Amino acid sequence: MNKGGDDGHVSDAQIRAQIHQKLVESGELERLQKLVSLRLESSGWREQLKAHCKDVVQRKGVQNLTVESLALEILPKARDMVPPEIKQEVLSHIRDHLSSSP
Repeated sequence: MNKGGDDGHVSDAQIRAQIHQKLVESGELERLQKLVSLRLESSGWREQLKAHCKDVVQRKGVQNLTVESLALEILPKARDMVPPEIKQEVLSHIRDHLSSSP
């Protein structure tokens, strides 16, 4: 029985879902979320993101924004603003966890 369709390949989305499930089941996801939160706070990312949000609100006008439209506007920049060392640290933790789990 193949998991990814007719050609026997597993899609990236399926792999991500499997990894997510393992992280949730083991409790590692919650630990990673706490780690990321601490690292983002100490890097100044939150303050930078707040400043970006304020800029967007001033540029577009608060009356022209919804929470959803603001989130869509800032999400790409928020992701780009995450320091590479934090991204690498999280990936390293995930790899280590997956390699050590049964």
